[in-house]
Parts: sequence; structure tokens; C-alpha cells
Amino acid sequence: MAEKKTLQGKKVAILATNGFEQSELTSPKQALQDAGAEVHIVSPEKGKIRGWENTDWGDEVQVDKTLSEAKAEDYHALVLPGGLFNPDALRQDEHAVRFVQSFFKPGYNKPVGAICHGPWLLAEAGVLEGRKVTSYPSIQTDLKNAGGDWVNEEVVCDNGLVTSRKPDDLPAFNRKVIEEIFEGRHAA
Repeated sequence: MAEKKTLQGKKVAILATNGFEQSELTSPKQALQDAGAEVHIVSPEKGKIRGWENTDWGDEVQVDKTLSEAKAEDYHALVLPGGLFNPDALRQDEHAVRFVQSFFKPGYNKPVGAICHGPWLLAEAGVLEGRKVTSYPSIQTDLKNAGGDWVNEEVVCDNGLVTSRKPDDLPAFNRKVIEEIFEGRHAA
């Protein structure tokens, strides 16, 4: 029987705003909580943000901390859900970009997971140079232009940076993010 990975005592930030892909926030959040992690939804907005589910607006989720309140040093890992609207808005927010960059600081790097269009924010943060990554296929050129080595695989891990393509990849994405946090790997 495989060893169950426990993330007891670990805190994970999920950075999102309105228009996040519903399943790409709720599934990792639930998997991380089931593994024992404390999970905070971090957003530029206070109150609630609304997801996008398939072809229409989805459910609202409560924001735990605003970007102005959240500090990367308080977290063991970061998750970036996709959706088209969510990462496009966040990559235009200098506070969101700096928050992501802080997880990649030398000597301070922590596991980071990004799925679907979520890696757009990694491109904007300038942290993809020489890294093997995947994403929703329509943004592969953006990731390549940011220095990433884009591949079409279910889940890709490069030194603690976990990326996946789409909601169908969530089981593999969730497992790999949990493993990277459990092993204490860094997105160096």
C-alpha cells in the first residue's frame, strides 16, 4: 500500500480572481485540504470571487486574504488555477506578478503549480527561462517566448514547478503538487 502523503502544518496559497476555471480551483483546494494542508484563497479583491464553469459563470468562493495582506513567506506553496479571464487579469496586476515572483526567489523557492492558462502568469513573472512546462495549447507560443520548453503532456514537473494542460489533467496535477509539497521540493 502506498504511503499517504500528509501536508499537516503546511499552508498553500491559491491565487485567483473572477473568472477562474471552477474545477481548477476547487479540485486542487479539496485535494490539498484532504492531504491536511491549510489553503487560503488569495485575490486582489475582498469578499468573494466567481468562477467560470464550462460556458457560464460558476460558483463564488470566499477570499481568505487579499494580495495586500498575503505574504509569500507565510506559505509553503502556490497554486495558479487557469480559466481564460483569471490569469489574463492577474498578469496585468503588478501585485499579483510580484507575489508569484516571490515564490521563485533564490534560496527561498517553493513548489508552484499552474494549470491550463495559469502559466500565463508565470510567463509574465519571468520565471520560465529554461524550464520544461505545459499548459493549455493555445498559450504555448507565449510560454515558449518567455523561455519555456513547452511539451504536450498531462503533467510536467521541473524542480518543483508543476504544470498541466486542462481540467482532465486535474487528478495527475493534484497528486504531483501534493508530492512536491510533501517532498519539500523547490521551484528553483
